[in-house]
This record gives sequence, C-alpha cells and structure tokens, in this order.
Amino acid sequence: MKILIKNIAEIYTMDNKVIKDGYIIIENNKISEVGSYIYEDNNNYDKIIDAQDMIALPGFVNTHTHSAMTLLRGYADDLPLDKWLKEKIWPLESKLTAEYIYWGTKLALVEMLKTGTTTFTDMYFQMHKIAEAVAESGMRAVLSQGLIEENDGQDGLKKAKQFTENWNGEAEGRITTIMGPHATYTCSPDYLEEIAEIAANLNVGITIHVAETKKETEIIKNKYNCSPVKYLEKINLFDVPTIAAHCVHISKEDIQILKNYNVGVSHNPMSNMKLGSGIAPIDDLWENGVNVALGTDGVSSNNNLDMIEEARFASYLQQVKNNNPTVMDIETLLKMLTIKGIEILQLNNLGIIKEGFIADLILINMKNNPVFYPQHNNLSNLIYAAKGYDVSTVIIDGKIIMEEGLIKTLDEKKIYNKVNEIISKLV
Repeated sequence: MKILIKNIAEIYTMDNKVIKDGYIIIENNKISEVGSYIYEDNNNYDKIIDAQDMIALPGFVNTHTHSAMTLLRGYADDLPLDKWLKEKIWPLESKLTAEYIYWGTKLALVEMLKTGTTTFTDMYFQMHKIAEAVAESGMRAVLSQGLIEENDGQDGLKKAKQFTENWNGEAEGRITTIMGPHATYTCSPDYLEEIAEIAANLNVGITIHVAETKKETEIIKNKYNCSPVKYLEKINLFDVPTIAAHCVHISKEDIQILKNYNVGVSHNPMSNMKLGSGIAPIDDLWENGVNVALGTDGVSSNNNLDMIEEARFASYLQQVKNNNPTVMDIETLLKMLTIKGIEILQLNNLGIIKEGFIADLILINMKNNPVFYPQHNNLSNLIYAAKGYDVSTVIIDGKIIMEEGLIKTLDEKKIYNKVNEIISKLV
C-alpha cells in the first residue's frame, strides 16, 4: 500500500526533530517521505489519513513482559515476589494449556495495540502459540521460550533451541527469537552456560531477570560470593547480547560491568513498586552510559500494559529517589519508550520516523481530549497527563493495524469471550 498521513499537528521523529503541520508517506512497509507542510490530496494513494489535531511518533517498545499472564490479572496481589511466585503464580501457571496461553496472549495483544505498543519482548512457555498469535495480530515481537532448570531441564533446552530456529524471521520478519533463562536463582551456572552457547551458535541474544529483589542478590552472594551481575559476567553470559530485566539491586561495579558488555536494561517500575522490590538506580545507569528502556513485566504484577503510564512512574520514582525533579525529563522518557527499546532489542531500521525506515508508528488524537488542553507542551501532556488509550491509530510494518481505536486484525469480542471461558475452567 501507499499511505499518506497529512495535516499532522506534530511529528516526533526521534531523529532530533519535531515537525509541525507535517505529513508522512508510507510505501509498502517503509517511510518514503516526511515533510513539514500540509500535503495536498491526490489520487496517488491507496489510503489517506487526515491527522489534524494528532501527534505522530514511533510506536512504543515494551522490552519485558509475559504476555499470557493477562489470564492472571488480579489473581494474586499484594504479595512479595518469592511468595507471589511459589504460592500463587507458578501453581496456576502449571495448569495453563497451549490453547489457554494462545488466548491469553491475544488479550495482551489487544491491550498493547490499543495503548500504542508496536513491538514487545516476551518470555514465557508454549512460546510457539504466542508466536502464532503475534503473526496473526500484525505486531512485532522478540520472543523467548522461558527456561527454569528444575522444570525444563535438557528437554526445555531442546524445545527452546527448536523454537528459536523455527520462528526467527517469521511473520514477514516481524518475529525475532532469543533465548530466555528465567533468572540467576532458577538456573545453575552449567545450565546458563549451555543457554549462552546455544544463543552464540544461533547468533541470537538472551533475556534474563537480574537483581530484581534483595533476596535474589542474597542468594547469589551466599552461593557464589558476588552479585548477580558479577556472577553472569563470570560465567561469560554477557558475551552474548543480553537484555537484563529489572536490575533493581545493583552496585557501581555492576553498572560498570553492564556498560562494558553493552547489556541493555529493561526498567519495570510499576512491577517493582507493586511487588515492593525497590527502585532501580536508573539515573546512575544513564549517567554511566548504560542503555535503559521500559517494560511492563506481566500484568499479574503491574496490572496493565500501558507504556505511557510506565514512563510516567519511571520519572516520578527517580525524582522521589533523588529528591530532584530534573533527573528524568520528558525527552528522555520518550527515548526510553521508543528508540532506546529498539536499540536494546538490536532491531534494525526501526524507531525513527525518517525516510527509509520501517513504518512502525502511532497517532495520538488531541482533539476534544481534555488532557491535551491547554497546549503549552504537547509532549508534556502526553507523558504526564495522557493514557495509552488516547492512541487512535497504529501502523506496523506499513500496515494499518488499528484505526480510530478499531483493531483490524483481531476479533476483540471473541477474545474476551474466550478468556472468560478459560477462567471459568482454570480457577
């Protein structure tokens, strides 16, 4: 398709430009032209979108979640992480079938699309069903088969390797696969070394939970006399491109290690707050040149997938932690929502509204929306006042996936009904 988006109030290109009264032309799956004047209608387009009173920006990137955990939303609240996992989450997850995970993922995809996420990173089990749902939805995803050594063992490694090989580059290139060991305390050194070797041989990355809680750091300290970050360095896991989720309890030495190995950190402030895990030192990570982006974690510990809300709380937490309202500004937050996520995931040709880049972008409607009045600063209104549900249109890989709030690739009503059926059987 050839698409013209015209009359755009503001375009945040993430290429150090804000274009007012602009237009974007998309041909096939790429941006072919971006301009700063109102483009006249003509007959050369398959689709024309009038984006008057709208903001255009690259789609949001969720760098850490467990999508099918939508099925557990509201099931286990107000518990510490270890008790939450062992007594509530893991027992119920053991009852999840591949079919349940497929529909739980579809529910997550609806929520992500409606709140402006175009790319997400997922770690879970029955990952082939998640991949099928992603392929049908039109979304972009980086997927990993989650591995807990006690549960998965060598069979799990074989399944993860097979998934990684079979699905990498599928869905017209929208699916990227990586390896997904759960954490330092659920996988032994030998197991983690095997996973790193598989990832290196397949030329893919790794995502892993790191230093999420004080208890985790104590376990690793008692076993290996070092921090979780230092432990992963010692076993050479960081020789493979790594996304480290959480990184709440880390030292200055840990930060230097993360920088040295170009480890990307996925900051999940809502989950960290809800589980009482602590406040990650994001300001120190930024100052020391570590790449940080945002993730929601699973909705059973958040309890939603709204990336704008995630950015807002990321800012507030750092400002409270440092008693300083300037430590994380709105421009930084927008980078964490978009281009920094793309960089952490090591995806190419994405995250910028620029000629030649893949067309993954969203439109946010300001018209008759009280949180966008007055318009002293629309980016401030977006980050500090709006919600993800203010997103009107989502374009992924050059295709209109959602228009004026209506998702074209998924049957919302059927998904809601299926989820209700599943829960009636599951709980």
